[in-house]
Amino acid sequence: MSSATSFYDFKPLNKAGQEVPLLDFKNKVVLIVNTASKCGFTPQYAGLEKLYTSLKEKHADDFVILGFPCNQFGGQEPGSADEIQNFCLVNYGVSFPIMQKIEVNGDKASPLYEWLKNEQPGLMGLKRIKWNFEKFLIGRDGKVKGRWASTTKPEALEKPILEELERAAPPQGQAHKVEL
Repeated sequence: MSSATSFYDFKPLNKAGQEVPLLDFKNKVVLIVNTASKCGFTPQYAGLEKLYTSLKEKHADDFVILGFPCNQFGGQEPGSADEIQNFCLVNYGVSFPIMQKIEVNGDKASPLYEWLKNEQPGLMGLKRIKWNFEKFLIGRDGKVKGRWASTTKPEALEKPILEELERAAPPQGQAHKVEL
């Protein structure tokens, strides 16, 4: 989907292989994370779940985390979709959606991740995802608001997420006024 121009143009697959139109998340704040079950950063699942449940209490349906398992870094996500789901639930109580396993770099990289990396390159303009648990924050307007490395703990993202949650949703169906 190289013609995609917006976060809402993508339809990644859920754990069952069904398309999930990201348009369903319009006017919501979304945190995208590439995940792995056998990584030194895997305990971040606990922090992500805590962040998710805490913010969902205060902001109901305005916030979601989408986890995208990836086996490209040291073979640290070798399991099937069911094994990944079970691991996340049993070990960390994960209640946010864990999507179908994808690639985030290379020729077979997910179109969503290609778009994310183009919209928000990393340090020194590098687009490549460096490791598991990199995070992208999508604002209510569907634009990438931030990108954080694997070493950034989920709790450190509470402030930027809250700032996005406090922004009013864009008006529905109104044309933008252009001032010349």
